[in-house]
Amino acid sequence: MLIAILDFSTAATDRPAALAQLDGERDQVRAMAGNVAFRVYASREDDTRITVVHEWDDQASFAGYLSSDSFTRSGEVLRPIMTEAPVSRRFHAELLEVVA
Repeated sequence: MLIAILDFSTAATDRPAALAQLDGERDQVRAMAGNVAFRVYASREDDTRITVVHEWDDQASFAGYLSSDSFTRSGEVLRPIMTEAPVSRRFHAELLEVVA
Protein backbone atom coordinates (compact mmCIF):
# COMPACT_ATOMS: atom_id res chain seq x y z
CA MET A 1 0.00 0.00 0.00
CA LEU A 2 1.14 3.55 -0.71
CA ILE A 3 0.00 6.43 1.48
CA ALA A 4 0.56 10.02 0.36
CA ILE A 5 0.00 13.02 2.61
CA LEU A 6 -0.07 16.43 0.97
CA ASP A 7 0.10 19.63 3.02
CA PHE A 8 -0.30 23.09 1.54
CA SER A 9 -1.44 26.62 2.35
CA THR A 10 -3.55 29.22 0.61
CA ALA A 11 -4.73 32.63 1.68
CA ALA A 12 -7.67 32.25 4.05
CA THR A 13 -9.91 33.81 1.39
CA ASP A 14 -8.77 31.19 -1.19
CA ARG A 15 -9.19 28.13 0.99
CA PRO A 16 -12.90 27.63 0.14
CA ALA A 17 -12.01 27.50 -3.58
CA ALA A 18 -9.21 25.02 -2.92
CA LEU A 19 -11.50 22.79 -0.87
CA ALA A 20 -14.20 23.00 -3.53
CA GLN A 21 -11.73 21.90 -6.22
CA LEU A 22 -10.60 18.91 -4.21
CA ASP A 23 -14.16 18.00 -3.23
CA GLY A 24 -15.16 18.26 -6.89
CA GLU A 25 -12.49 15.74 -7.93
CA ARG A 26 -13.10 13.30 -5.05
CA ASP A 27 -15.49 10.96 -6.85
CA GLN A 28 -13.23 10.70 -9.89
CA VAL A 29 -10.17 9.99 -7.76
CA ARG A 30 -12.08 7.43 -5.68
CA ALA A 31 -13.14 5.67 -8.91
CA MET A 32 -9.54 5.28 -10.11
CA ALA A 33 -8.03 1.82 -10.17
CA GLY A 34 -6.18 1.14 -6.94
CA ASN A 35 -7.55 4.04 -4.91
CA VAL A 36 -8.43 3.04 -1.36
CA ALA A 37 -9.13 6.49 0.10
CA PHE A 38 -8.99 10.19 -0.75
CA ARG A 39 -9.63 12.49 2.21
CA VAL A 40 -9.40 16.27 2.39
CA TYR A 41 -8.98 18.08 5.70
CA ALA A 42 -9.17 21.79 6.47
CA SER A 43 -7.00 22.63 9.48
CA ARG A 44 -8.91 23.58 12.58
CA GLU A 45 -5.97 25.54 13.97
CA ASP A 46 -5.02 27.56 10.86
CA ASP A 47 -7.52 28.89 8.32
CA THR A 48 -4.95 28.67 5.52
CA ARG A 49 -3.86 25.01 5.79
CA ILE A 50 -5.20 21.98 3.89
CA THR A 51 -4.14 18.33 4.11
CA VAL A 52 -4.99 15.62 1.59
CA VAL A 53 -4.51 11.97 2.56
CA HIS A 54 -4.45 9.39 -0.24
CA GLU A 55 -4.29 5.61 0.11
CA TRP A 56 -3.42 3.50 -2.95
CA ASP A 57 -2.99 -0.22 -3.53
CA ASP A 58 0.48 0.30 -4.99
CA GLN A 59 2.95 2.71 -6.57
CA ALA A 60 1.60 2.04 -10.08
CA SER A 61 -1.93 3.09 -9.05
CA PHE A 62 -0.61 6.29 -7.50
CA ALA A 63 1.45 6.99 -10.63
CA GLY A 64 -1.76 6.64 -12.65
CA TYR A 65 -3.35 9.31 -10.48
CA LEU A 66 -0.35 11.63 -10.92
CA SER A 67 -0.74 11.39 -14.71
CA SER A 68 -4.55 11.77 -14.64
CA ASP A 69 -6.73 14.61 -15.89
CA SER A 70 -8.03 14.98 -12.33
CA PHE A 71 -4.54 15.66 -10.96
CA THR A 72 -3.85 18.11 -13.81
CA ARG A 73 -7.13 19.99 -13.25
CA SER A 74 -6.49 20.31 -9.52
CA GLY A 75 -2.98 21.55 -10.13
CA GLU A 76 -4.23 24.22 -12.51
CA VAL A 77 -6.58 25.54 -9.82
CA LEU A 78 -4.48 24.96 -6.69
CA ARG A 79 -0.93 25.88 -7.70
CA PRO A 80 -1.70 29.56 -8.43
CA ILE A 81 -3.38 30.05 -5.04
CA MET A 82 -0.79 28.22 -2.91
CA THR A 83 1.14 30.63 -0.72
CA GLU A 84 4.17 28.34 -0.37
CA ALA A 85 5.51 25.16 -1.92
CA PRO A 86 3.37 22.12 -1.11
CA VAL A 87 4.91 19.24 0.84
CA SER A 88 4.01 15.68 -0.19
CA ARG A 89 5.18 12.80 1.99
CA ARG A 90 4.80 9.31 0.55
CA PHE A 91 4.97 6.08 2.51
CA HIS A 92 4.95 2.37 1.74
CA ALA A 93 2.79 0.73 4.37
CA GLU A 94 1.65 -2.73 5.26
CA LEU A 95 -1.93 -3.09 6.44
CA LEU A 96 -1.90 -5.10 9.65
CA GLU A 97 -5.65 -5.30 10.22
CA VAL A 98 -8.92 -3.48 9.86
CA VAL A 99 -10.86 -3.16 13.10
CA ALA A 100 -14.54 -2.33 12.83
